[in-house]
Amino acid sequence: MIDRDSILAAVDQLAPALARADVDELEVEVGDLRVRLARPAAVPAAPEPAAPPPPPASDGLTPFGEPAPGMQFVSAPLTGVWYSAPSPGARDYLAEGDEVGRGQVIGLIEAMKLFNEIKSDANGTVTRVLVESGTLVKRRQPLLEVDPR
Repeated sequence: MIDRDSILAAVDQLAPALARADVDELEVEVGDLRVRLARPAAVPAAPEPAAPPPPPASDGLTPFGEPAPGMQFVSAPLTGVWYSAPSPGARDYLAEGDEVGRGQVIGLIEAMKLFNEIKSDANGTVTRVLVESGTLVKRRQPLLEVDPR
């Protein structure tokens, strides 16, 4: 079975080729690993990026530390600019107090001129939105705090 890090490493290597090529899709299959990258049909206009996130706390944890007891974080699967809505002026995918389901789109991350739908890996109620739209996020940085069902 292919692990998530292998898939992300393959995407990191293939994304520049898609950006340079005059194609809308790129699909590569090697053994059990199959990766398909596609350009979005309509790319939302990117607002001005906000200031970068604050540096990690001196204890090595993110500025948010650990989730509150009984809560869990939904974290960024890749590094890029976070967008909480599908386009400028549109309603955010989620707000505090909203219900979220595993596999539900929670936002977009723009990486190398490609917009990637980010999906929740948790079920529950959003207790905190931890990142502002237009902010650069790092891989594994918490985006939401969720009260699991």
